[in-house]
Amino acid sequence: MQDDAAADGTAAERDAAEEASAFSHPPVDPDITAAYGDDPDQVIDFYVPREPDPAVLAPLVVVLHGGAWRAPYDRRHITPFADFLARRGFAVANVEYRRGGPAAKQEGGPIPAQGGPAPVRGAGGPVAGRWPDTFDDIAAAFDALPALVRELLPQADARRMVVTGHSAGGQLALWVAARHLLPADAPWRTDRPAPLRGVVALAPIADFQVAEELDVCGGAVRQLLGGEGEFAERLPYADPALLLPTGIATTLVQGRTDIVVPQAVAESYADAAAKAGEVVGLTLLEDVGHFPLIDPAADACAVVAEEIAQLAW
Repeated sequence: MQDDAAADGTAAERDAAEEASAFSHPPVDPDITAAYGDDPDQVIDFYVPREPDPAVLAPLVVVLHGGAWRAPYDRRHITPFADFLARRGFAVANVEYRRGGPAAKQEGGPIPAQGGPAPVRGAGGPVAGRWPDTFDDIAAAFDALPALVRELLPQADARRMVVTGHSAGGQLALWVAARHLLPADAPWRTDRPAPLRGVVALAPIADFQVAEELDVCGGAVRQLLGGEGEFAERLPYADPALLLPTGIATTLVQGRTDIVVPQAVAESYADAAAKAGEVVGLTLLEDVGHFPLIDPAADACAVVAEEIAQLAW
């Protein structure tokens, strides 16, 4: 028991240090910001590729930030990662979307805070996500992207688009690639697969049922879907592990020492894909937790950029 407690303490200390490093970089302002809706959160920040080749359009990387779909965690925290990708020669679109908050209203009324362990990064935190607003926004942003890129980011080739997302954003990235598999009555369903070169999901909340069993991010998945009463009904509309095979090249990048979204969640998604007849790449990084994947100072971030490049170029 003492050994287990010591190991837990060491893991928590390491996670805290990794988080501090990832969040130590100052935010990087975008080159252009464009709205895809009327809400203040319905915006996309664009970063032009640094030192672009004038003879070749740059691949477009769409970034979806994490933060357990909770309001305090907005796109600003991932702007150093967006800038890191721009310095690697990519054009970047950093998408903001509506998230849950203390007063967030869901269909059926307000969702009370869940009991049990505290939400990620602080007890008494806001509700995760807004149903259906979070999904409305991601769908609207991707529907608007091609025209916005043509107008505002002439250095980018939207035909070579890769989506990457971290944690909760990883779930949204996988969901975007599966919109053509949504139930027929889903308002976000498309009649064909998204025009993507691929998806690189970083420590994604990729299997909702496993995430719920592990209480990932303090019940965030349950809150996102509207609480206990709505969980089973809404699962087929949101859970990436139920929306397979997508037919789109997909790679998961996961730290083996991640205690925020454990490795078992990514492995379960990869297993579900295999059962559906689809091969999903799973890159497991030794001695890496949750946050180095988006930390420009970490070696893991360079691995992520290489995984994106393999799909984009």
